[in-house]
Formats: sequence, structure tokens, C-alpha cells
Amino acid sequence: MTQITFAGAQRWYAGADRPAVPGIDLEVVDGEFLVLVGPSGCGKTTTLRMLAGLEPVDAGRILIGDRDVTRVAPKDRDIAMVFQSYALYPHKSVRDNLGFALRMAKVPAADRDRRVEAVAAMLGLADLLDRLPKELSGGQRQRVAMGRAIVRQPQVFCMDEPLSNLDAKMRVQTRGDIARLQRELGVTTVYVTHDQVEAMTLGDRVAVMHDGEIQQVDTPLALYDRPANLFVAGFIGSPQMNLLEVRTEGPALHLGAHRLALKTSYDAPPAGGITVGVRPEGWELVGAGEGVPVRVDLVEELGSDSFAYGSADLGDRTQTVSVRLPHRDPAAVGSTLHVTVPTRAAHVFDTATGRRLSE
Repeated sequence: MTQITFAGAQRWYAGADRPAVPGIDLEVVDGEFLVLVGPSGCGKTTTLRMLAGLEPVDAGRILIGDRDVTRVAPKDRDIAMVFQSYALYPHKSVRDNLGFALRMAKVPAADRDRRVEAVAAMLGLADLLDRLPKELSGGQRQRVAMGRAIVRQPQVFCMDEPLSNLDAKMRVQTRGDIARLQRELGVTTVYVTHDQVEAMTLGDRVAVMHDGEIQQVDTPLALYDRPANLFVAGFIGSPQMNLLEVRTEGPALHLGAHRLALKTSYDAPPAGGITVGVRPEGWELVGAGEGVPVRVDLVEELGSDSFAYGSADLGDRTQTVSVRLPHRDPAAVGSTLHVTVPTRAAHVFDTATGRRLSE
């Protein structure tokens, strides 16, 4: 059983005025594909490197199964790492790159060759074993880097933004390869990315990080449908959720001159104010003179979807919002849409604390 446990694991860099990771608590179950996602500098790579032993843990513990690996050397943790850069030996063939770790571990030659050829076949590299890295495409090099990790048969895979150097088409293809391989191998995997689409596609669960702390850990759909706070609401989703500060009158919520027909679960609004979130597809189009007017500035035609980006008139201010349009029914630039927020589509947050208020 290869369960990973972070118990108050902290990393504090010398000279910093606060820890990069204040003290993370997280469990990754056996065989799970967990994705750490967040903006640059949120601590996700530091967390992964602590697990791999490439960064020291200043406080707390990290366990793999029942074994405390907090002070164990990286080579003794039985972890394989796939880096953002391919980190291949340029003078070695694909075969020698794949088998290098096995050679260093003094695995018998026959067993080493068998394992290298099996992994090469799995990754579609069988015809490339005698080539040098410079003779490969970016996607092929990334598959070699993954194969070098797989051939070791580790307890845990650590992947640090392995697709960031690939073009968009190759990223989609390689993403599918990674998902398929992880299912086939059943190895517990921790994967780091800043791309929330990648996170939502790959992860059994996704941990959203900000300022070194985990904001929410859940399945991709649960993160999308029920974000725990304003940060998660704004980070998860593409286009991102519209977040609009509303005016309160007792329990009533007003978006500009329009009163929202939303039920609230509090007796009095919080002192810090209320923010209502609505996904682009959550708006309800209504007739002229109703709802909130949105002047269309840009229409994004994606074939399967159309999105209008425009300026919502909120009385004392305007705010840019995105609205998914009915299929094949685009709005003209310069026209005005009228929208409202149905109860089923509303996410209500405390503006000051970011905490979710809606059920």
C-alpha cells in the first residue's frame, strides 16, 4: 500500500519573512492521481520537491505508507521524478537513457533489457531506441523522460509540470498518454501544474493551492460546482467565474438596479459585503428592460461554444463579464444582452473573508 501523508510539512527558505509552505496537511490514497494546482509561487513545486526529498522539511513529517521519509535521502524513497525539462543524457541513446537508472542499480542486463523494451513498447518508443535525444521531437523526448521513471517501477511518481514545454496539440495527446499509463500501472502519482484545465482533466482529486496553503481538495467536478472560497471560484473554470460585488438591503441582493431573486442563508449580511459568483453558462438571458444590461465588446466563437465578453452596467460602476451564448446564436458586437442569475447558478461568498455562504 502506497499512501502518502503530509503532516504539517513546512518549508521555510533562509532569509524569507514567511514560509513558502506554512504547514501542509494532505493524504494521497493508494493508486490515486492527485494534482497540485495553483498560480506561480503558490508552493506546489516546493511541496512536490519535499515529497521527493529535493527540499528539506523544516517542520512536520512526510510518510510513504507507514514509513516516515522526512529525513530519508531521495535515492532511498523509491520515488521517480519527471521534471519540466526532459533532463535526458544527450550523448546516450533512448535505450541507454531508459535503462540508466537500472544500470546504476546493478539490475542484471537481461532483466534490464526486458524492462526497457516493455516500457518502450508501452510508450510507442520501440522504433526509436537507437536514436539520440536530439533526433526526437519534444513529445517523444517527454515520453522518454516518463519511460525512464516508469522503468524503475517505483512506489510513487512525482511529475513537475511535464507538459509545459510542449505545444498545445502535443500537450493534449501526451495528457491522454499520462492518464492511460497511470490507470494501467496503478502507481500513486502526485502531479504539479499551473494549468487548471490540465488539472481538471487528469486528477482523481485536485488540491488547489495559494500562498503555500491548500484552499480546497476535491474531485474536479466538485471544485467546479461548489468552490469553497473566492480564490477557488476565480481560479477553477475557463472562462473563469464572474465575481460581482452586490449591494445588500437586509436579506435582498441587488446587482445594479436589478434585484436578484436569490435566497440567502444568513439573518444579516456580513460586514465585509457579499460577492455573487456566476459561471458564464449560469446566466439566464431575459428580455430588454429586465435583468442587468451587458454591452457586448467581443464575441469568441469556438465552434462548439460561443462566449460574449461585455461591460455590465451596475449603476455605480461597470464590470467586464463573460456570458456563454446559446449554441449557434451569437450576439453582435455593440449589441446589449440582458441577463439575470437564477438561484441554481449562484455562488454567494463573504467578500472580506472569501468564505462560501451559499449551500
